[in-house]
Amino acid sequence: MYTIAKQLNEVIQKGNPHLIEMMSQIGRNLFFPKGILTQGAEAKEKAYRLNATVGIAKEQGRTMRLDSVMLALKGIRPRESLTYAPSFGIPELRQHWQGRIFEKNPSLESKTISLPIVTCGITHAISVFADIWVDPGDVILLPDMMWGNYNMIFCVRKGATIKQFSTFTEAGGFNLPAFEEKVGQEAKKHKKIIVMLNFLHNPSGYTVTRQEGDAILNILAEAATTGTNIVAATDDSYFGLFYEEDTLKESMFARLTDQNSRLLAVKLDGCTKENFVWGLRVGFVTYGCRVEGNPAPVYEALEKKTAGCVRGSISNASHLSQTLVLKSMQDENFRQETQEKFEILKRRAKRVKQVLADPKYKDAWDVYPFNSGYFMCIRLKSVNAESLRIHLLEKYGIGLISIDEKNLRIAFSCIEEKDIPELFETILKGVSELS
Repeated sequence: MYTIAKQLNEVIQKGNPHLIEMMSQIGRNLFFPKGILTQGAEAKEKAYRLNATVGIAKEQGRTMRLDSVMLALKGIRPRESLTYAPSFGIPELRQHWQGRIFEKNPSLESKTISLPIVTCGITHAISVFADIWVDPGDVILLPDMMWGNYNMIFCVRKGATIKQFSTFTEAGGFNLPAFEEKVGQEAKKHKKIIVMLNFLHNPSGYTVTRQEGDAILNILAEAATTGTNIVAATDDSYFGLFYEEDTLKESMFARLTDQNSRLLAVKLDGCTKENFVWGLRVGFVTYGCRVEGNPAPVYEALEKKTAGCVRGSISNASHLSQTLVLKSMQDENFRQETQEKFEILKRRAKRVKQVLADPKYKDAWDVYPFNSGYFMCIRLKSVNAESLRIHLLEKYGIGLISIDEKNLRIAFSCIEEKDIPELFETILKGVSELS
């Protein structure tokens, strides 16, 4: 193990020894290198005459650029777009995003969290999380309806085992009894369990209620008190798109932070859906935990390990993307613009519920609970989901996603409100034709 990694581990061990127990072997060995990057930072500060450290090209003291590139960037300076960003992310963006986390999550009041580390989208954030906290053979708890890429990240790449529980009760809510039973079972078997909390939920579009959120917190906190280390990661990909009053309007990360020394909360989020900038690929990893004494050194050590993981994989996320995101969020019209887009999506979700309230659909499918995000799902009663998907695509030019034999995912986020009745009427027609 490198000396720098040992030093970081000692800092974390002093603040909360359970965090080291939770880390993967890779996580314990990670560090942020002091080589070229550190020397370059020192030179940037002190090399007032000639600086021959930076791995970019310069011309007449300025960043070398192609006019054909700069014409497309319309006013963004080369040093804000063409140069390398820090592996930690642009400092101002990290500070700004942390401020938004506090603003949107009242339960964080009086709590301390890390500065977010910037990743190349939320998928990369989840992959970085897996590198640092997941070892081969670790158990990860997920609902039976889940985003398929979890399997690739956790099982294929990391050799972990996913243990599932039923997502919903028959009454139509988050299946707390099944969740509690699965947490209890695995906590008795393992010294560490990893729990992925994906609200807003993909694929169903469901966010837990305040009461369900309280119950999840109590279940995980109780498991931690029994001596099991709990790594609770919140995949907050669609955070903020809540359409109904009783949904929990903050991340479970906020409630889980600082609950127990054996309970680590990790927030995986980003601008992808929150800011409607899918292709810019800007995500974040943020930590919340209980620390003995001053939490700052522990969080700094976790940030360095996480930035080291980014450095060792992609080096850094796009400087241009980070700049665009930051400038957008600093714009005086940003809040108004995002609210306008939110209202469009909310109207579409409401329209879907209105259309599906028609009893003519009840013999064809059941509707899973949904109250947020981009998606909703139906459970077919008489036909195969993949067969129906292909039939609708080939005969009517309508594209849907089949999840398994019975479930279809429908992204109302990309369907105009006026087209929603036609969409479901055509799906019903397809069911009738295949029945």
